[in-house]
Amino acid sequence: MSPQTLLPILIAIPGLLFLGFSFIWLVGIHVPERAISSLTKAVYALLTILSAMIGWKMWQGGIASVRVSMGDWFTVADYGFPISLLIDRLSFPLVCITVILAGVVGSFSVRYLHRDPGFYRFFLLLHLFTFGALLVFTADSLDLLIAGWEIVGITSVLLIGFFQYRPDPVRNALRVFGTYRIADLFMLLAVFLAHHWFHTASWGGMFTGDWPGHSNNLDGSAAAVIAVLLVFAASGKSSQGPFCGWLPRAMEGPTPSSAVFYGAISVHAGAYLLLRVEPLIHDSKAATGMVIFIGLTTAFLGTLVHRTCADAKTSLAYASQTQLGLIFAEIGFGWTTFAVIHMVSHAVLRTLQFLRSPSMLRDYNRVHSAAGGKINPTGGYYESLLPLPVQVWLYRFALGRGFYDAILDRFIVAPVKGLARLLAIFEPKVTIKTAAETVKKQAS
Repeated sequence: MSPQTLLPILIAIPGLLFLGFSFIWLVGIHVPERAISSLTKAVYALLTILSAMIGWKMWQGGIASVRVSMGDWFTVADYGFPISLLIDRLSFPLVCITVILAGVVGSFSVRYLHRDPGFYRFFLLLHLFTFGALLVFTADSLDLLIAGWEIVGITSVLLIGFFQYRPDPVRNALRVFGTYRIADLFMLLAVFLAHHWFHTASWGGMFTGDWPGHSNNLDGSAAAVIAVLLVFAASGKSSQGPFCGWLPRAMEGPTPSSAVFYGAISVHAGAYLLLRVEPLIHDSKAATGMVIFIGLTTAFLGTLVHRTCADAKTSLAYASQTQLGLIFAEIGFGWTTFAVIHMVSHAVLRTLQFLRSPSMLRDYNRVHSAAGGKINPTGGYYESLLPLPVQVWLYRFALGRGFYDAILDRFIVAPVKGLARLLAIFEPKVTIKTAAETVKKQAS
C-alpha cells in the first residue's frame, strides 16, 4: 500500500474507535475493562506499524512529502473548504510520537484507572484526543488544522475536569477553557484574514517548497499581522507568555492524561504551528521578536517557579513550560531542526517523568536513605551570586508564581464581570409569576 493510502487510514482509525465506543456507551452496553484494554493495545500497535510503513515507503522512494487530497468538504460560489492531508519531515516524527506515547499512556492507564467510575470515559477521550492530534500534525491547511486544534482543546478540558465530583477540577477546567477560547480567537482571526487578503490558508498556497527550507508566498504588512496572530495562538496552546497560567491548573486531571497532554503532545502543538509557518514568522521582525521574547521570559519564569513547587506534577508542569519556552526561542532564532529534536526528546522524557510522578517521593526516600541522609541541594548557584535582597525578592516572586493569577483577576476578569453586571441591567426581569403567565398565554 502507498503512503497516500496509509495516511488516511492512520488518522481515521482512532476517530472510528471513538465513534464506536461512543455508540456503545449511548445505547448502554457494558464493556469490560479487559476488552477495552485489549482493543486499545491492539489499535495503537496497529497505528505504530502503519506509521513505520509510511516512513519506510517514504524513505525507500526518496519522497520528501506526501499529500492526500480528499476533495472539498463544502463549496460556496468560488470558495471551497478542501480536505487535504500532508506528512513530511516535520509532521512525521510528531505523528510517530503521538501514536507511540498515546499507546504507552493507554497501557499505563489500564492499571492506574482500574475500577475507576470514569474508566470508560477516559479511554473514550484518549481516542478522540489521538484523532485530533493526528489531524493537527497532518492538516494541509490552517482550515483543517483548526478542526484538530479544537478537538485537542475540548478533550483537554474534559480530562482536566475528569474528577467532576470535586469542585477544584471543574473550576480549573473552566479556567483553562476560557484561556483556550481567548487564544483560539487569534487563530480564527488569522485564518479569516488569510482568506480575505490572500484567498488561501493552505500550506501549498502560503509557502513554496518542502519543509525545511520552504519559502513564504505572502508578503507585506498583512502577512505580518497574520504572523503575529498565529504567534499568540501558538502561545495559548503551549502555555507561553500571556497564557502561561493555565498549565499548572491542568494538573487536576489524571496523571496519564497529564503525561500525554501536558508533557508530550498537546503543549507541543503550538511549537509545531510556529515551525509550520516559520517563513511567515521570520519575514516579520515583530513576530520573530515576539517569539523569542515570549519564549525566553516564560523559560525564566518557569525555572524560578518550579523550584518552589511543593508537589511533583506542578513542578513538572513548570519544567515543561521552561523547555517549551526554550523551544520557542530556538524557533525564533531559526534553529528549526534542533527545535524538532528538542520537541521529540522532551515529549518522551516528560511522559516518563509524569507517569513516574506518583513514585517520585518513594524514589527520593530510597536515594536519601542510600546516601546516609545527606543529599546536597541542586541548583541555586547563579542565584547565590546575586545580592541577598534580590534573592529574597526572586523567591517571593517565584512563590507567588509571578502573581499571574492576581494580575489576571484584577485587571481582566474583574472588569469583564463588572461589564457583565452592567449589561444585565438591560435584561428583562423574569420571575416565576411572569414565566407562568407567558406559558399560559402561549398555551391559549
